[in-house]
Amino acid sequence: MSAMNDARRESGAAAGPLDGLLVIELGMLLAGPFCGQLLGDYGAEVIKIEPPGVGDPMRDWGQVKADGAPLWFSVVARNKRCATLDLRKPEGQAALKALVAKADILLENFRPGTMEKWGLGPDVMHALNPRLIYLRVSGYGQTGPNAQRAGYASVGEAFGGMRYVMGEPDRLPSRAGISIGDTLAATYACLGALAALEHRRKTGRGQVVDSSIYESCLAMMESLVPEYEKAGYIRERSGSVLPNVAPSNIYPTSDGMVIIAANQDSVFARLAEMIGQPALAKDPRFADHHARGARQAELDEIVAAWTRTRTREVVQAECDTHGVPCGPIYRAPEMLEDPHYKARQSIVDVPHAKFGTLKMQNVAPKFSETPGGIKWSGRALGEDNDYVWLERAGLSAEQYAALKAAKTI
Repeated sequence: MSAMNDARRESGAAAGPLDGLLVIELGMLLAGPFCGQLLGDYGAEVIKIEPPGVGDPMRDWGQVKADGAPLWFSVVARNKRCATLDLRKPEGQAALKALVAKADILLENFRPGTMEKWGLGPDVMHALNPRLIYLRVSGYGQTGPNAQRAGYASVGEAFGGMRYVMGEPDRLPSRAGISIGDTLAATYACLGALAALEHRRKTGRGQVVDSSIYESCLAMMESLVPEYEKAGYIRERSGSVLPNVAPSNIYPTSDGMVIIAANQDSVFARLAEMIGQPALAKDPRFADHHARGARQAELDEIVAAWTRTRTREVVQAECDTHGVPCGPIYRAPEMLEDPHYKARQSIVDVPHAKFGTLKMQNVAPKFSETPGGIKWSGRALGEDNDYVWLERAGLSAEQYAALKAAKTI
């Protein structure tokens, strides 16, 4: 049984669908590490390599700290072994090659050309390990005139079309309250890794997966491009609504707000009956999708006039009774108390060195046979050096001592 299987057994975590795979993560901040988080959630053994002494800047990122301890790193580095190595030194590069020779996936999100400068590019690594999946995450991708530009999530979101359509129409473009560009690029990198693993199963060969932030955002932009190319239409910011899709919005209640989505014909008929105006479903002004979209503001006010005289609980109950999609607008406090979250274990307690346990989101999606799990939260810098370099890379005691003496780890 592998060391990772041993760790899962000791922690009580179930094996995941990627159990037995070895992933080397060289990424920093979020675009690479979130991909590593996903792969670890699904059961892969993920070894996170960080610069000695300083580590990943994500260790100190996040809006809030508890008792001086950052919390974000505990989530994005969960399930990962943490080791240190100076990739700028020849000794560090040699040690990494020893580890990569045994790996299934190498994940990096440095500026394009950095790995090649260190003599660690795909050609070198594939010569050592032809089966290696080489995952690369960057702002603009590995090729093209913008490849060498610095590309954080905000820039990639803007370049990929996402930022322009976010926010209220009378203001500058807004942003999501999360680093959506980074996590999208990481998610597409994970998807690419899984596809590449299937290709390797068929051919025995690894390949390079090149995931860019801007193209990951672009991939989510629905029909934005053909709408312009064939119809000259440019999507604009529309606030809380999707233009011409009605009723589908956030509506006020007497004690807060709810979201209701009743834009499909049969659902709208049920909503019209629910609010005591069944004739609306046959009214030419609202009878079909296009008619409702043309009178979006008028229809939203009709729905709001009904919801604002009722509590959230009453609105939810009425919508449930009539089969109208409706839901609350949740923050963390509501998530922690919701019975559906509890029933599905959407949030779990994870072991943490400082706090004992730490609540965080569980693995998604759920697997019936190989559910995976979270063994531990982000670990201390270099905590797994002995395991990684002696057991996994197979360095001798003398080689390991030399790395320490040269301050390469």
